[in-house]
Amino acid sequence: MTPAAPTSAPSRNVAVIGAGYVGLTSAVCFAHLGHTVVCADNNPDKVASLAAGHVTHHEPGLADLLAQSLASGRLKFVLGAATAVTDAEFIYLCLPTPMLVDGRPDLGYLTGVADEIGPHLLADAVVVNKSTVPVGATRLVAQHLGRSDVAVVSNPEFLREGQAINDFLHPDRVVIGSEDSSAAIRVGELFASVGAPVVVTDPVSAETIKYAANAFLATKLSFVNAVAAVCEAVGADADDVLLGVGYDHRVGHDFLRPGPGWGGSCFPKDTRALLHMARDAGYEFDLLQAVLDANDDQFTRVANKVTAIAGRPAGGDATGLVVAAWGLAFKANTDDLRESPALAVLQRLADAGAVVRAYDPVITAAHLNTQTPGLDIAVVDDPYAVCEGADVLVVLTEWDEFRYLDMAKVADMLAAPRVVDTRNVLDRNALQRLGFTADLLGR
Repeated sequence: MTPAAPTSAPSRNVAVIGAGYVGLTSAVCFAHLGHTVVCADNNPDKVASLAAGHVTHHEPGLADLLAQSLASGRLKFVLGAATAVTDAEFIYLCLPTPMLVDGRPDLGYLTGVADEIGPHLLADAVVVNKSTVPVGATRLVAQHLGRSDVAVVSNPEFLREGQAINDFLHPDRVVIGSEDSSAAIRVGELFASVGAPVVVTDPVSAETIKYAANAFLATKLSFVNAVAAVCEAVGADADDVLLGVGYDHRVGHDFLRPGPGWGGSCFPKDTRALLHMARDAGYEFDLLQAVLDANDDQFTRVANKVTAIAGRPAGGDATGLVVAAWGLAFKANTDDLRESPALAVLQRLADAGAVVRAYDPVITAAHLNTQTPGLDIAVVDDPYAVCEGADVLVVLTEWDEFRYLDMAKVADMLAAPRVVDTRNVLDRNALQRLGFTADLLGR
């Protein structure tokens, strides 16, 4: 569904550098808000595809908003950052900051683009860091721009994959970090029509807010998975326990569902980055290290559930075991495989000797091999066919379609009716009636 047009707000010329998950969402949403947007990328095939109205990743609502923005004339795509910035009042840097071996973010893309665009900027332009960057990156970008007449501002993104359009147009808050109050006000005016609280602070605090938010949510997820393990041990129902906990307004219901672990492009990278930032500043963030360790343990715990339900020893040899998996993406409504818990679990099973076949509504074999080459996982394009002759089925991503599949048919196709549901999307009573041996997380 295409969002309703916003109330009128002053139109500005905005350049968005980078057409990835954050950059493309930002570009189409800024155009939807009435701004004139030029989005640049260094991949000519991607630029051509987007200019023709074809989205390059799966995100609900993105294709419709892209088509609308192109048709309005408020959005265009160009090759190369320097080309995009010559008439822009605001330049949003939406560039990858991949994690280095030691856990720190690589700022090479960010500084490289700053070097490139510096000579081409208008006087009094505002360069905005939208990428997730460590403390001090705002000053670093300013140094590489080499322009005393240009302000650099931090405006971190809080976009959830699968809900990115809604999160941009209806944010919980807009965070702006700047040492120049005039520049901060100007950036805030870009979001005048969204009606969200605006938090204006210094750049270091703005950069820290992003890391702290993601690390807290990761902590919440690891805690929930630990509670689910306790529920299994004592005979409690984790769904009921967490429902009761969530009614406490200090806790809330969001992020209170157990799963196979957490992942994606942000949580693992940002949690490790905050851990290293703290360490570099002289503080050992032991709690955060425990959160990371607990998540890694969860991958192993789920893999052990799969082997155990099939009568194999936990952590032992799984040679000859055929595992059918539903779900590969790190969460529903995205095709992102980065740090996917599903892949972490399935890789452990494959390493133990299991034969792994998987189905995901939006992941093809080509997609898997492109994003994560070398994984010993066969991708099947049908949720029933993947179950044919398998010893056990494991549900790893919470796609809605899994709730409505014919489990009687699945039971007949499996070598034995066994299922591990790590997302609790299947009907427990129906599984029992059909004779499944079922392991549901925390239940």
